[in-house]
Amino acid sequence: MKLHTFKIGGVHPAENKLAAGEPIINVPLPAEVVLPMAQHIGAPAKPIVNKGDKVKRGDCVAEAGGFVSAPIHTPISGTVVKIDVCHNPQGLPVQAIYIKSDEADREADRIARENPRPVRDRSELAILSSKAIIDIIKNAGIVGLGGATFPTHVKLSPPPGSKAELVIINAVECEPCLSCDDMLMRERPREIAKGVEFLMRAAGVNHGVIAIENNKPEAIKAMTEAASTVPGLEVMPMKVKYPQGGEKQLIEAVTGKEVPSGALPIATGAIVQNVATAYAVYRAVVYGEPLMERVLTVHDGKTGKNLRVALGTNLASLVDSTDYEKIILGGPMMGRTASTLDTPMIKGNSGILLDNRYAHRREVEPCIRCGFCAQACPMGLEPFLLSTLSRLKDWEEAEAQKIANCIECGSCSYACPASRPVVDYIRLGKSTVMGIMRARAAAAKK
Repeated sequence: MKLHTFKIGGVHPAENKLAAGEPIINVPLPAEVVLPMAQHIGAPAKPIVNKGDKVKRGDCVAEAGGFVSAPIHTPISGTVVKIDVCHNPQGLPVQAIYIKSDEADREADRIARENPRPVRDRSELAILSSKAIIDIIKNAGIVGLGGATFPTHVKLSPPPGSKAELVIINAVECEPCLSCDDMLMRERPREIAKGVEFLMRAAGVNHGVIAIENNKPEAIKAMTEAASTVPGLEVMPMKVKYPQGGEKQLIEAVTGKEVPSGALPIATGAIVQNVATAYAVYRAVVYGEPLMERVLTVHDGKTGKNLRVALGTNLASLVDSTDYEKIILGGPMMGRTASTLDTPMIKGNSGILLDNRYAHRREVEPCIRCGFCAQACPMGLEPFLLSTLSRLKDWEEAEAQKIANCIECGSCSYACPASRPVVDYIRLGKSTVMGIMRARAAAAKK
């Protein structure tokens, strides 16, 4: 069997997928949820409820704050007790809606969650237009669930002059420790395949590819069987290599085409969506269910589990142990350090990593000019140079050296034998340079 992959760079960190094979557990709906307005890339959502309002499970409580934005829905019935600030995992204040339920609410919600009813029959599903599907996705608040949280309806609405030819489903899950996508494919393959069919119809294409790394044989088998029921849909096994799940790397691996520097992925004719997003699309189109919950992996270094959790649930309630030195939300390569677990679950949470093996960095040593970081970079950049330019605040040269092309995958830091915080400096430099570029573009329009 031929295994596809991207050509330049990449690393192979230890997988440590302790939750692989662990069935998804439905965490009971909480009595209270806190729903931050900033749960996606783009403008934060805007509350459309007030203190004292009664809401039902699935109600929209915040509307999109702009074109690149998404509405937010409540996963529980209850009363809006306040609209106030909460703190995100890094301790920064964000606006949020607080909703509290009573026993009657919880019982009704439990029944509704366990016994969903389709809102469209087969004949109605068969005649849904592209625009109708995109509108359903938009109104359901669905965003990319692979980590970037880009609003899905925006990706399905490419700019004028661009045309989609292919939908690629990112199911590689190359990040160590995470297994939520793997288990979702094992347990819900037919629903995912149907969701991909809806995405293909929304994009107006006849060809879809579900890309899965070869270390997930059970998922490949399940999805291959399910994909056979959808015309034009195929499963493509991928070589195990990080960061295979990077959008640009995945497009190259599947199509052989490279996304031009500064261009959108649609320039290659491809639209990439996460596999969990495809499942959310299925739920929205068939059951009329907005994005109210998602699956994430909890990994503490000894055990792992996959949980289906309502948005707004306090993350601390999902953790059994307090014997951890560091909190990482996501995986060890691209996850972000959190200062607390006393924070609500949001759409972009794919994992909680409490493994003490990732809690400490080795002592930083002088750069030995080995070039390993450049060999590992999947974007063909010179990370050691970009890191130095960022440290010296030479923003003009950093821009000239294409720092904006960095995908912040961390392969450079992983490959560095001197344990230098290469990607940390680059991330700071990239943020500054992109701010300069945006300001320059805005000034040019005046």
